[in-house]
Amino acid sequence: MLRTSLTDILLGSATLTPEQVQRATELSVQKGVRLEEVLVQQHFVSEDDLLQAQGRQLGMPYQKELPESEFDVALMMQIPLTFARQHKLVPICKHDGVVLVAMCQALELQALDDVSLLLKMPVEPVLSPEREILGALNRLYDTGSQSAAKVIQDLDAQTLGRLAHDLEGPQDILDHDAEAPIIQLVNLILSQAARDRASDIHIEPFERSLTVRYRIDGVLHEVLSPPKALQPRIISRLKVMADLNIAETRLPQDGRIAIRVRNREIDIRVSVVPTAFGERLVLRLLDKSGGMLSLQDIGFSPELFPVYTRLTHRSHGIILVTGPTGSGKTTTLYATLQRLNSTELNIITVEDPIEYQLSGIGQIQVNPRIDLTFANGLRSILRQDPDIIMVGEIRDRETAEIAIQASLTGHLVFSTLHTNDAASAVTRLIDMGIEPFLISSSVLAMLAQRLVRLVCQHCGEAFTPEAETLRELGLTAADLAASGGQFMRGRGCEACRQTGYRGRTGIYEMLVLDDPVRSLIMQRANSGMIKSAAMQRGMTPLLYNGARRVLAGLTTAEEVLRVTQEGD
Repeated sequence: MLRTSLTDILLGSATLTPEQVQRATELSVQKGVRLEEVLVQQHFVSEDDLLQAQGRQLGMPYQKELPESEFDVALMMQIPLTFARQHKLVPICKHDGVVLVAMCQALELQALDDVSLLLKMPVEPVLSPEREILGALNRLYDTGSQSAAKVIQDLDAQTLGRLAHDLEGPQDILDHDAEAPIIQLVNLILSQAARDRASDIHIEPFERSLTVRYRIDGVLHEVLSPPKALQPRIISRLKVMADLNIAETRLPQDGRIAIRVRNREIDIRVSVVPTAFGERLVLRLLDKSGGMLSLQDIGFSPELFPVYTRLTHRSHGIILVTGPTGSGKTTTLYATLQRLNSTELNIITVEDPIEYQLSGIGQIQVNPRIDLTFANGLRSILRQDPDIIMVGEIRDRETAEIAIQASLTGHLVFSTLHTNDAASAVTRLIDMGIEPFLISSSVLAMLAQRLVRLVCQHCGEAFTPEAETLRELGLTAADLAASGGQFMRGRGCEACRQTGYRGRTGIYEMLVLDDPVRSLIMQRANSGMIKSAAMQRGMTPLLYNGARRVLAGLTTAEEVLRVTQEGD
């Protein structure tokens, strides 16, 4: 009877047809699920139409949107997040002694009773779409949740005393009731890092202190100083999560942790090394649900993009991406492979480590323990009939020689080198023992890059720069006037952690090997001569590309000078 009246309402108010009702009824019986679920799954009606119909049928109000301003966060904090997610409900506010509870499952009456018991108040349901409820849970539980610092403050002296004892043997800290605050603290450190867009977490022990730092937009920020007494338990908890041996404290260890934060899947690489004052941990956070960035997303300019993409469609040759650690080289290569990936091409990579899984691309993880090095992996790849090869890094002569031979025998090869600029990649290869004629005949281009922080969009303000700043960037007063006469900088706000920056983009210089450059390579010219010749033929250096980003108001002069003068 209930279903008949609901379908009658839908037939009268939505685009539902009797034939669709009959089909949905058959599927409902076959799958053993409710008719309402089938109607939405088959797109016969929208979730909004269904909830409105249920509201009319059951006498419940329907609210399509849940503005953040309506919520009483204190009420939400009294409902466990796991319970709220499981039953897809969220308390909104108290009105006339009754708490309004948004839910998307109209018949979850037991869950509604449980909420009433938890809040010790009568409740009244409001039907709302699932997307609105989950969105509210993601936004507002972050706002009201405890910080890691607050957890430390709440640890009483007795608890600290129990936690101060060193671990005796390889005991699993999950077995200790006293560890509940530590589990909560570690979870908050990880979740806060994900919320703050940190790429790395550093847990650093010193003689009388323990420091937790996040690397955000390429710069480390100290966020927490837990008591030294908590050090063994925090580190042991993380080692347990990473499936490492907590009894081994004398040797380096590597592991992985998979977590979910606000419906985001995050893969964490854990590196543990022993130091004089205890084990030091660095955790690299990789957001698997963030999706791959395109070449335009990572900062390729309209002038550079067509030149680079044309080179990536060559049938053979080597393209090298250069820069220091943390300059985004791997991200550039992933974006390139993602763009080239098709069913017509066989693309294989050898990496250390594999940071992201690329669908349709064969990826090999380097493992020195079994002698699976870049060179050995590359040899095996050549027997797999590849069209395109990506080598995570050229570290030695053997790998470089195999990559060159692969390019000369009809393969397109991508790889990275640690050099300060594009021209230095030539001298780096020669220093490895590669003959100049092999470099000039196999390498297509060298792409140098850096990552610069972007001015925060929430607190950015315009200002007029000093003449000295213009001179350092290689700009003139005419350049400044043509761009509007002002630079941008961030004042600092909560959104950017008072830094004035939020997010990063790439700046690039690309050295394409044409005949004059090849001639210099054959003469073993130094990197300065090669760079000068390339600039005369149109190459724009890193500093110039960075200066253009400053003129566009995207970043600051200080940021560009910081990254382009490293190592000079």
